[in-house]
Amino acid sequence: MVEPIAYLKGEFVPNSQCVLNIYDLGIVLGAAVTDFVRTFHHKPFRLEDHVRRFYRSCKYAYIEPPVSIEQSIEISHKLIVENSSQLEPGQELGLIFYITAGECKDYAGSAGVPDQLTPSYVQHTFPLRCDIWRDMFINGAHCVTPAQRHVPPQCLSPKVKNRNRLHMWIGEQQSHLADPKATPLYLDVDGHITETSGTNFVIYRDGAVISPRQHNILWGISLTVLVEILEDMGVPFLEQDIQTYDVVNADEAWLPTTPCCLGSAVRLNGIPIGDGRPGPMWRRIIDRWGEMVGKDIYHEFVDA
Repeated sequence: MVEPIAYLKGEFVPNSQCVLNIYDLGIVLGAAVTDFVRTFHHKPFRLEDHVRRFYRSCKYAYIEPPVSIEQSIEISHKLIVENSSQLEPGQELGLIFYITAGECKDYAGSAGVPDQLTPSYVQHTFPLRCDIWRDMFINGAHCVTPAQRHVPPQCLSPKVKNRNRLHMWIGEQQSHLADPKATPLYLDVDGHITETSGTNFVIYRDGAVISPRQHNILWGISLTVLVEILEDMGVPFLEQDIQTYDVVNADEAWLPTTPCCLGSAVRLNGIPIGDGRPGPMWRRIIDRWGEMVGKDIYHEFVDA
């Protein structure tokens, strides 16, 4: 079997050779930003939206990509075409963008960083494993609010999709003490709902969808798609502060995310949301999403 290829520092290389140096500042300091795209029928979904968000994250992080947005998109298309040919029938790809501030071999900390750095820019793909999200479609997710709080926007903008996620790793371990399969849902320092480690979080209540305010979350591309679908359906979309009280008293709760588009949350801290099962409005939206991309998303995951 031919090994998939990746893009590393200006070259296309086999996946096994796509590695970063131990001196890379993405490893030493966590100075790295990222983004994630998936395909439908081997075509990237909202690729330009993801790439432009990636470049905005780079600008905020003082990391200048060595290639243009247009060149990045060309690289992505080449990887998808090459690597899709090795997939099983019906299988899709995930595409990762990853860039670090570069290598610093003189010192393992900020004091020794040279004046000029060459960013380490990586793109790579992997087969999308739908079985990971299967239970979220069939039974729904149990969200748990860990003691670990979300990083305040005064410290680091949540608009940047970055790899500084130690707080999320700690929160995930705390959540798993309550339920090994729990999805951690982070509160901010004021007790408001923000997001999970890999998804946005919204509730459906009294005929409207409510999201946490933008200043406190990474505004996902899938959240944007959800807003578009809701607008087409004539369903109001609101931004408000949400507390755990609002979640457990909602009709439904959803998890917009790139891999599975829209997951369903059915419990919070052990308390059922609605009737404790994936709701009918969630299913309607998943079906509308599937019509948009020409694929039965629900069965893509349920049958995985």
